[in-house]
Amino acid sequence: MLHASWYRCQGLIDMETKLIEKRISEHIEVAHALQGDKKLLAQVQQCADAILSAYEKGGKLILMGNGGSAADAQHIAAEFLGRYMLERKPKPAIALTTNTSNLTAIGNDYGYDLVFKRQLEGWLAPNDVVLGISTSGNSANIVKAFEYAKEKGAFTIALVGKKPCKLDSLATVSLKIPSESTPRIQEMHIFLAHYLCEYVEAGLVKKGLA
Repeated sequence: MLHASWYRCQGLIDMETKLIEKRISEHIEVAHALQGDKKLLAQVQQCADAILSAYEKGGKLILMGNGGSAADAQHIAAEFLGRYMLERKPKPAIALTTNTSNLTAIGNDYGYDLVFKRQLEGWLAPNDVVLGISTSGNSANIVKAFEYAKEKGAFTIALVGKKPCKLDSLATVSLKIPSESTPRIQEMHIFLAHYLCEYVEAGLVKKGLA
């Protein structure tokens, strides 16, 4: 005779299986919506071309985000500075989230809302591209950084979610993932960022700049 704990364990396994299947279905649904959005795909290509052009002109990529989006910013900076899939020269990419002394000093002296803008004031140069990652699109520190970048005429890319947000009116291009679920938005953010890496890297090799 089976023990009651076996039934509880089996029920938990069934529940976990259904949950992961549900999350996979949600992921696929958002990916399909992304695939079918021709306007968004054209905007993604515009951003890829802008980054490639920036590197051709001696510019760099500056990235920022909070929380999981900070990790994504660092991840993508590493792909450009190191390599993505092809052997090539390193390309300058800076994640404004990596220096704890910068973050804590600026946060302490000026307030957390200025931790990215202040750094951008020091780093931003002609031909640079600025990429901000925010699922809400309303993160105050990214908004203020984008306001500054817009004043300076920089090409800016916002990776955001479906809902209207403050970054929509500030970014040169606002890449809006067709979802309101934070995890699904984040998954598509890294997918698009990986595409940017792949396209730019291949372009650099093709143009003999790698």
